[in-house]
Amino acid sequence: MADLEERVTALEAQVAALVQHQPVAEPAEPSGDTFWALHGLKRLVPADGSGAVLYTGTVRLAGQHHDWQYGLPVDAVLDADWTELAGALTALAHPVRLRLLREILGGRHTTAALAEIEGLGTTGQLHHHLRQLTAAGWLRSTGRGQYAVPGDRVVPLLAILTAART
Repeated sequence: MADLEERVTALEAQVAALVQHQPVAEPAEPSGDTFWALHGLKRLVPADGSGAVLYTGTVRLAGQHHDWQYGLPVDAVLDADWTELAGALTALAHPVRLRLLREILGGRHTTAALAEIEGLGTTGQLHHHLRQLTAAGWLRSTGRGQYAVPGDRVVPLLAILTAART
């Protein structure tokens, strides 16, 4: 396990160094290179390894800015207990919950504002969905009746939604 942690730490340090030395590029195909991020990752992973998975993003939503990146060697992903992820993924597997997340990211943070949205069900159903999202870590309560997507979950959420489209 220590070896895996060292490899992840080294990979994260290499990616961070790469990001620090590169100018911020437009998200779409800098220099005409469709796979610019992939090529950068390939330069950082050992040639004798099974590869790595990286996701990153810079997001401005509702007056807040979130920068995030995370990467793991493929072996770490494949060796992990995927069943531990079921709760987080299950919480996203409901149309009302996805709508709630989108609305909260868009600036509606109170249960009163969320309850005004048509098609979300009763107040009891709304609270049930908010509890599910909070328990899975996709939301946090920022005060009585107020919710936010934690900053470190914004890019992962958008990455999951992006991956689901492909």
